[in-house]
Amino acid sequence: MKLKKMLTVGAAVFGLGLFAAQAQAADKVKLEFWTMNLAPKFDPYFKQAVTKFNAANPTLEAVWVDMNWDQIQPKLIASLAAGNPPALVNFNVPWVHEFAAQGNIIALDQYLGADKAVYSTQALADVTIKGKVYAFPWYNSVSILAYNKSILDKAGVKPEQLTSFDNLLAAAKTINEKAGVDGFAPKMSDPVGLFYYLGLPVVENGKAVFNSPKHVAVVQKFADLYKAGAVPKDIFKMAFEQEIAAYNSGKIAMMTTAPQALKRTETDAKAIYDVTGVTAFPLDAGKMSFGAWMMDFVVPKGFKNPAEAAKLGKFLTGDEQQLLFSKATETTFPTTKKANLDPYFQAGANSKDPIEKARAVAAKAMDGARTLTLPPGTLTDEAATQKVLADNFQAAVEGRKPVKEALDAAVAAWNGKIAK
Repeated sequence: MKLKKMLTVGAAVFGLGLFAAQAQAADKVKLEFWTMNLAPKFDPYFKQAVTKFNAANPTLEAVWVDMNWDQIQPKLIASLAAGNPPALVNFNVPWVHEFAAQGNIIALDQYLGADKAVYSTQALADVTIKGKVYAFPWYNSVSILAYNKSILDKAGVKPEQLTSFDNLLAAAKTINEKAGVDGFAPKMSDPVGLFYYLGLPVVENGKAVFNSPKHVAVVQKFADLYKAGAVPKDIFKMAFEQEIAAYNSGKIAMMTTAPQALKRTETDAKAIYDVTGVTAFPLDAGKMSFGAWMMDFVVPKGFKNPAEAAKLGKFLTGDEQQLLFSKATETTFPTTKKANLDPYFQAGANSKDPIEKARAVAAKAMDGARTLTLPPGTLTDEAATQKVLADNFQAAVEGRKPVKEALDAAVAAWNGKIAK
């Protein structure tokens, strides 16, 4: 009888414990966060991040979901319509602006508070709309300038001279004249990005303004460089792969690229790699580092626990996790100030190895990394209207149209398509 009573009591205690555990699990706030195209390669990183966050926050449950980039927007829109959006969604900068304008993501200033100071100024500027921050800055990258030391020596050009974009253009001309090869391959397929980088406006007060004397002077410099033969004749067809191939074969003296691209040079053209030096891509009037394309996390409107979502957002984009993610990818850089100063990046600052040096140079430039793109919604027919500018820009550089005439034509087309 006594044994029976003990078993009964034990069962009751076990039942209460099980009930308590179930109740605790039921009380947890589920924080589902979506990323794009990161599984399965980065499964170990996200597993440790989720485990660490959940252990430190017993009332919260972070759940990672990865999907293709083209699924995120449709699935988010469907979840918003159904009233059950996730806690966080991985966006790029244009999407942040688009969804903020629609009112489908929330401003985060009240949740960031003093933690705003963790992120670089330009990273926050990327996702600040009408004075409010709409995303947690996450990973990014930036271009560096790789150069063939033998070619620069032959031309009498010193890397220390490459401190401005004008100096870079002048060096390209000198290299062509004295060493007989193209200087470098400017990224001219994106005129809007170039104008922003150079500190020149594109649209002001509802009108396109890229036919001003300053804009004309800039495009004329490119036209003069092209005419002199200091840049490749197929510059407007030269994408990432073609530029690496041209540099690796010694056809161009300098390459604007991300640090990880130098691994291709090391593998495919060891002789070129052995004479490769690295320096920062110069800042210009825009004071923006070139080549950035930031990723971030947003909190969708309608998520019932935004403060908890913000807690996870700050965890994933804080110094520690951003550094761990960069180590996992080996190609991305943090958007936080402190993480970019870590020895993982800076140990190679004085290295003779181009890849190690490039990692340090890029990390140091991250404070100025800004996504150089036209805000979504500026144009009513963006793809076609952007092409008008690109086509006229190319015609001007290649000498098929006078520069002012080409830019005037593009401005006229834009002013008929700027959203009111």
